[in-house]
Amino acid sequence: MIIAVASGKGGTGKTTIATSLARAVSPAQTVFLDCDVEAPNAHLFLEPALSLRQEVSLLIPQVDNKRCTACGKCAEVCQYHAIVLLAGETLVFPELCHGCGSCALNCPENAISEVPDAIGVLESGPTSCGIKFARGVLNVGEPMAVPVIRQLKNWLGAHNQPLTIRDVPPGTSCPVVESLLGADFTILVTEPTPFGLHDLKLAARLVKQLNQSAGVVINRDGIGDNRVEEFCREAGLPVMMRIRFDRRIAEALAQGKTLVETFPEFLPQFRELYSQILELVSGTRKVDSRAQIELNF
Repeated sequence: MIIAVASGKGGTGKTTIATSLARAVSPAQTVFLDCDVEAPNAHLFLEPALSLRQEVSLLIPQVDNKRCTACGKCAEVCQYHAIVLLAGETLVFPELCHGCGSCALNCPENAISEVPDAIGVLESGPTSCGIKFARGVLNVGEPMAVPVIRQLKNWLGAHNQPLTIRDVPPGTSCPVVESLLGADFTILVTEPTPFGLHDLKLAARLVKQLNQSAGVVINRDGIGDNRVEEFCREAGLPVMMRIRFDRRIAEALAQGKTLVETFPEFLPQFRELYSQILELVSGTRKVDSRAQIELNF
């Protein structure tokens, strides 16, 4: 079972939900992947002993000017304009390269080789409660998070574990899509505010396009209005859990404590959340079949 925890915007409580769920449900059989490689912070709450480290590299083209005839074939096949022909010289822009290898494959003179360029690292280690923790960290200044996330998802056989929880980057961009791919269920974390509703709609549309099952957790419940719940009802998205708006929760999170550590009453709620997910994935629980809304805004 792979559960992704996502949100349309940062600061909604995605990591709060993901880390508490990991602690509440069979920690010894759980793998936690922090896929927010540009700003990973789940380690602050789970405190893993990071003992394994692996570099993530992207293969970047390197041109042998002695063999290059400046035919321009490499520039023609590069969809990302990472290699261009300028004034009779073949130039490479590593920041734009996606490492697809098309330039080297199509060079008639075999003048292009591929060399590894480090863009980030993977780190892993157990937590004190037995969770197998792993995260990706994108190097400062690197523009592409997707290769790091892709390798993290397959590192140490994480996809073969009984339960894998992915803490997804915020938003709806390419890193989010990569983090969601392959998940069995997505938890969409939102808050009952106009901003929360706007970004929930974007995230719900993305999940629908990926043809994934999803449910909603409302954080900071008690503020704002009820338009988020109205949208969820119309869209057929079950509201599976609510986290009350409480200053004490914010204080606990500021100290690096998960919800289930500080407030034991949340432990059965997160276990019930997991049970609901299992029922929805297995088909034993149905969402509202009267949902009419089309997520094509």
